[in-house]
Amino acid sequence: MTEQRRPVAARAFVIGALASLAGAGVAELLTGLTRTRLSPILAIGESVIELTPGAVAERAIDAVGRLDKPLLVVGVVIGTILLGGAAGVLIARHRAAGVVAYIALAVVPLAAVLTEPGGSSGSAVIVVLSAVVTVVIAVAMLSSTRYESVGRRTFLRDVAILGTATVVVGGIGRWMGAAFSAVEDARDKLKLPVGKAATPEGVAVGVDGVESWRTSPGDFYRIDTTLAPPLIKPEDWELRIHGMVDHELTLTYDDLVDRGLEQSWVTLCCVSNEVGGDLISNTVWGGVPIKDVLDEVGVHPDADALLSTSDDGWNCGTPLAALTDGRDALLAVTMDGEPLPVEHGFPVRMVVPGLYGYVSATKWVVEWEVTRFADFEAYWTERGWAPEGPVKTQSRIDTPHDGDQVPSGRVAIGGVAWAQHRGIEAVEVRVDDGDWEPAELARVPNVDTWVQWKWEWDAEAGDHDIAVRATDRDGDVQTSRTRGTVPDGATGHHTVTVTVT
Repeated sequence: MTEQRRPVAARAFVIGALASLAGAGVAELLTGLTRTRLSPILAIGESVIELTPGAVAERAIDAVGRLDKPLLVVGVVIGTILLGGAAGVLIARHRAAGVVAYIALAVVPLAAVLTEPGGSSGSAVIVVLSAVVTVVIAVAMLSSTRYESVGRRTFLRDVAILGTATVVVGGIGRWMGAAFSAVEDARDKLKLPVGKAATPEGVAVGVDGVESWRTSPGDFYRIDTTLAPPLIKPEDWELRIHGMVDHELTLTYDDLVDRGLEQSWVTLCCVSNEVGGDLISNTVWGGVPIKDVLDEVGVHPDADALLSTSDDGWNCGTPLAALTDGRDALLAVTMDGEPLPVEHGFPVRMVVPGLYGYVSATKWVVEWEVTRFADFEAYWTERGWAPEGPVKTQSRIDTPHDGDQVPSGRVAIGGVAWAQHRGIEAVEVRVDDGDWEPAELARVPNVDTWVQWKWEWDAEAGDHDIAVRATDRDGDVQTSRTRGTVPDGATGHHTVTVTVT
């Protein structure tokens, strides 16, 4: 038999890459149709997150901030393109070897969807079907002799058709990601016995450029380890409580809401927040006091930790003392007077004032185990972070910004300070090597929120360094020692340099 002429390598690479993307597009479509949480692309991304050492993850967050998740997805897509293209070149030269290569490439997403908490047998079937689509397209297009003989225009036309079909199919799949819309529908239908609380009087200092004391849900910072949030309808949610307790308990959503909801203003911040960073937000939360639930199950006296687990498998250990000392630690079901947004933990999450989120703020919480710190390691402590994460006393300059030019004369300097569950007693500002000067503080409704501050400066021409420090109500002054976020939060004075003209 006369050997067929093979496509040139460049064209084979393009076709192979598009075949892989077409398979991924079909997977997205099937994921949307079946209302599955994780597509193969997202499952691979979450596996990468799971396997990444804590120090590496921290450096990534430092480098790209909130773009870490989108960039990870882009990286997985680029990897799909490169590996699919290479398999296309191989299949053009030796069909059987190329088919084996495509099958081997399917092993990675298959392992990801089977090992991630959001995966399922249905997700595995989607991977297999997408792999079949990839192989069929690649074999059909690369076994033809036409791509060596046809003109460039025809080749580009066929590539454009395949590429457009891939985008359309994948886009429809994401649009039909109706598992999300179904949960959103259930969320919208909830009628909870809380209203939107008014912003307390006196919390703003009236300086332009200072971040709003009340953070809208859309602007609230978000840091978590999942690419796609767990999708749980309220009627499907349960919280299993077990471990070192007198009796186990399983709560449903209705059980929780029927206990009555309390509202509290609480500022949450991330342990990854650098000095002067923006991974901190403030809002009013509504929920059931965690202490009441723990009192009901009867905690053994030698227990010192609560290991909470999210529906996506993430977990953290929280000191029991911080959950039972009377602070407003909540099993929260509302945020800013509305049911929690899906991305912020709907239907139920934990909110604990005074602790960084990595040891307390479990979203999509489905399990509690009352235990001891000595008996477990949680998600971030396995990656080198401290087992307990009390929030450090911190302050930030919001205006002026580093590098700004300001006119000489009276200049308003302002920002925020926080020391949740201790409260802020004082904020001081220093220019260059001068004395620390007291700033004016706004009012706050409790010690669990940040506070705005302002200071009037008689600015003189030249370059000046402006620093801020806070003192909490325990009398502890914010340290000047500069330290990174690992293992339990950054320290140092936030300093900006401005030019007075």
